[in-house]
Amino acid sequence: MKNSFNVIVIVLSMIIAFGIYELYFGSAGNFTDQAKKKPQKGSTLGMIYTGGPIVGILMGLIIISITFVFERHFSIKKAKGKGDVSAYLKKLIESLSKGDYDTALKECESQRGSMANIMRAAIERFKTIENDPEYPTEKKMQEVQRAIDESTNLETPLLEKNLVILSTVASISTMFGLLGTTVGMIRAFAALGEAGTVDATALAVGISEALYNTAGGLAGAIISIVAFNFFTTRVDNYVYMIDEAILNVTQLFTIRVKK
Repeated sequence: MKNSFNVIVIVLSMIIAFGIYELYFGSAGNFTDQAKKKPQKGSTLGMIYTGGPIVGILMGLIIISITFVFERHFSIKKAKGKGDVSAYLKKLIESLSKGDYDTALKECESQRGSMANIMRAAIERFKTIENDPEYPTEKKMQEVQRAIDESTNLETPLLEKNLVILSTVASISTMFGLLGTTVGMIRAFAALGEAGTVDATALAVGISEALYNTAGGLAGAIISIVAFNFFTTRVDNYVYMIDEAILNVTQLFTIRVKK
């Protein structure tokens, strides 16, 4: 289901991009001829259209990048839960210090973030085995740690999901931009060679194809790289907070089982 969402986004982005490319940029009003080879004077859209189909691909990559920027923003925001994480953690530690597990679990239920889910798994497991004589002290903490590890393994991938798509778009945008630049320059010099003289129109079309593809590739790469680094930093900071919370909670549990 998750992979299906990504495929749908990618396919729709490409369809939308080529729709814009053909219907808007390639509108007949932007050109002086039916073959759409000569843009109207001063028509930027017509000049971009002469960049060729690779421009459409680059537009699609930019749309994909922007889509996953929003997807990551809302997903990470949801993973952080409701309210301030630091305030939640402070209330949680206070409740656990008093041995008030029910209040701590209610705090987790209200917060509903990845950290809260991990803390809830640890608290529920510790609450079950705290006074069980069949579990020695070390065994109790091993069980709590196992519950934490299982929950962490479920929550962490959700934070990092789709970051690889932004990284991939950043890489292939520059490659497609370079490909478009190369193709445009080939066409420019080919037109120059065939004419035997300087054909200003053919030369301009080839050079514009090269430059617009370069610009599109750089735009896609810049958006993706900045977004990737930004979200990676947010995820790393949040994971650090989770690790710190786990350490504090396990220390409290260790003190309680040794009493």
